[in-house]
Amino acid sequence: MADPFVGRFSLVKVTDGILKPDTALYNANRDTEERIGKIYVLRGKEQLEVSTLYAGDIGAIAKLSVTKTGDTLSPKANPIMFDAMEMPEPYTFMRYEAKTKGDEDKISSALKMVMDEDLTLKEVNDKANRQMLLYGLGDQHLEIVRSKLSDRYKVEVDLVKPKVAFKETIRGNVEVRGKYKKQSGGHGQYGDVLMQFEPSGDLENPYVFEEKIFGGAVPKNYFPAVEKGIAESCLKGPLAGYPVVGVKATLIDGSYHPVDSSEMAFKMAAITAFKNGVMDAKPVLLEPIVNLKVDVLDSNTGDVMGDLNKRRGRILGMNPLPGGRQELEADIPLASLVGYSTDLRSMTGGSGEFSYEFSRYEQMPADAQEKVLKEAEAEKENEK
Repeated sequence: MADPFVGRFSLVKVTDGILKPDTALYNANRDTEERIGKIYVLRGKEQLEVSTLYAGDIGAIAKLSVTKTGDTLSPKANPIMFDAMEMPEPYTFMRYEAKTKGDEDKISSALKMVMDEDLTLKEVNDKANRQMLLYGLGDQHLEIVRSKLSDRYKVEVDLVKPKVAFKETIRGNVEVRGKYKKQSGGHGQYGDVLMQFEPSGDLENPYVFEEKIFGGAVPKNYFPAVEKGIAESCLKGPLAGYPVVGVKATLIDGSYHPVDSSEMAFKMAAITAFKNGVMDAKPVLLEPIVNLKVDVLDSNTGDVMGDLNKRRGRILGMNPLPGGRQELEADIPLASLVGYSTDLRSMTGGSGEFSYEFSRYEQMPADAQEKVLKEAEAEKENEK
């Protein structure tokens, strides 16, 4: 228990022997010695200090430094390790934001204390989409955590729909010129590149860069600057601002000025070519697809399958399980699983369970892509 006023208490059950204060015990799980200070029994909100805990007693120890839930403490001369409890994996996630600007640090430390108590809660920093995600066992679980942060730690957070990690790629082949020219007293800036963009066939990596320059149209020392421009452009695609993958960029021609050309000018020229080229090369959005397993009663399979079809899921098969249950396996877009735990619970009367793991990225259907692009456009307008 992590209490903001009283501090951290570890609840323990003595299974063998006698536990007394000021004892050194060994944590076999973490290969560390722990010094036991005062020991207590808890009665409601009271902590009653005691001198001994006997086998069978449940008590509390304050301020253990490394011991976590599920660890075993024993004498070093006779180390014992019990099997830890199996915790269910959290699959429901929401984005959380501070209601008051500047509360981020307070929220982070409060969440750390809540996660110390609750091993089924997980915080993830999704750097690609610049968002903080909170994973739990269901929407209600996350709502309870939000209330706990407010009541116990006096920090307010909003739980909002998370951004999904879409990616952008191209399906076409295009040749495009990018030019950067600036004149402002003294030396100017001049860079000019002719680029070819086509699919690389490798969706694991953002880009492949090649050059096929003949006759020194662009000096070799500017090639790294052109590649840097391509690398920077891939971080935020021109279609909807998502990372770009699977592009092959080839520098095929260009021109330079002996005085005004610079690395910066060629980098800017490459960025211009990329932006225009990608928009002309049939850009598409890719969405993360997960492999979903749903464990339900036989009587619920029809409803659950119908719901998965509505969510653009593809049923891959059914495996019978003991106790009149079925495991449904499906490939489904991750975006379709937002709010799924609540819907599954209501369809199955609370008896359905699900898990998933990332499978691959796939091109989005045109209608779904249109919807995402409209949302991205609306978000841009709001930021203005």
